[in-house]
Amino acid sequence: MSAPLDQQACEQRRDILRILEVARRGHIGSTFSLLEIVRVLYHDILRVDPKRPDWPDRDRFVLSKGHGCLSLYLNLAEKGFFPKEELLRFCKFNGMLGGHPEYGVIPGVEASTGALGHGLPIGVGMALAARMDRKDYRVFVLMGDGECDEGSVWEAAMCAGKHKLSRLTAIVDYNKMQSYGPLEEIQPLEPFADKWRSFGFAACEVDGHDVVALRKLFRSLPLDPARPTAIIAHTVKGKGMPCIEGNPSWHHKTKITDEEFDQLYADLGFPRK
Repeated sequence: MSAPLDQQACEQRRDILRILEVARRGHIGSTFSLLEIVRVLYHDILRVDPKRPDWPDRDRFVLSKGHGCLSLYLNLAEKGFFPKEELLRFCKFNGMLGGHPEYGVIPGVEASTGALGHGLPIGVGMALAARMDRKDYRVFVLMGDGECDEGSVWEAAMCAGKHKLSRLTAIVDYNKMQSYGPLEEIQPLEPFADKWRSFGFAACEVDGHDVVALRKLFRSLPLDPARPTAIIAHTVKGKGMPCIEGNPSWHHKTKITDEEFDQLYADLGFPRK
């Protein structure tokens, strides 16, 4: 049973629905499963400067699960990396926000992601670069659980364990759903935390919708000063909207109807404007 959503969590979901009303498409289930993780990182944890997105000493966040990009875009806009008006051009020809994050186009985006399995290898490279350059920035990589079927994830994990990259944190959005069905039917991952430990990580589990628990955990990192950290964040795909929670047909939804938007807003307790 995941934590209930606080007021900010509900308001962020409402704002994402407003973006989706313009685009009429998006990975809505995935966006809502990882939203609290991204929010806590950007509002409470990451050392970043919106006025200097390329500041050399900034912390790095890689959204390897690139299709959940609306959560990233909303929090980047809230932090001031780009005007909030840009959100309403999501997936439009006159906008910069596409269906996956694009490095060099969107301020604050550290890597072009969406081809799953790439984020952790990129993060390992960033953490190694920090060590070689004698920098103290941290690297956070957020992956999907289905993404962890990719062999590149575990190749990167072996490398991180070998080099004892304690400033690297791998976070898994563990909503137990892949794009077209439950993990238990497609590719079970348990014992999941033990797998990470066997690759040389210090690993723990947390409710990925409990912002208090997330803040406490992120502020305590690294779990071990001699090892990288893996955080298994238990989440619900589509969290906050009972009509789509755990429903794989909402993994990527196109041509969302007015009736469906009415229901989504009603689930959140907000009027549709």
